[in-house]
Amino acid sequence: MQLPGGLVVAAVVAVNAVGHVVDPATGEILAGPLGEDGKPLDTLAVWNTGPGFGVLLPGTNTTIGVVVTNARMSKVQAKKVATMAHDGLARVIRPAHTMYDGDALFALAVGGVTAPVDLVGAWAAETVAAAVLDGVRQSASNGGAGRDD
Repeated sequence: MQLPGGLVVAAVVAVNAVGHVVDPATGEILAGPLGEDGKPLDTLAVWNTGPGFGVLLPGTNTTIGVVVTNARMSKVQAKKVATMAHDGLARVIRPAHTMYDGDALFALAVGGVTAPVDLVGAWAAETVAAAVLDGVRQSASNGGAGRDD
């Protein structure tokens, strides 16, 4: 995201979540546990109607990423931005942060642009959500542009 005043906030995210990924603009489930027809299902619906994911081990799935900004930040401020960025996961992964996930986001500040931490953090959440959606749409296993065939 390129913002007024020269501020840039970007995110790169690798997605292997237990929860399903939903486009909040349309409500469409883009990825998740697959039904018999091969289409992704609502994770909570699957959990409610059967044994759920009892065979999974805690921490075997994860969504991990990094937020990078050209803002000037201290370590404490970067940690706050990383914390706020997790809101982006919750916007598009349902549920996020389960006992089966090892979700982690990091923040890097690589510039000298002066910007409020809350502004950077708010945009970090937006860019994380967008990165998750983009990654799922582009994934080879989901039929996206990353396919080799």
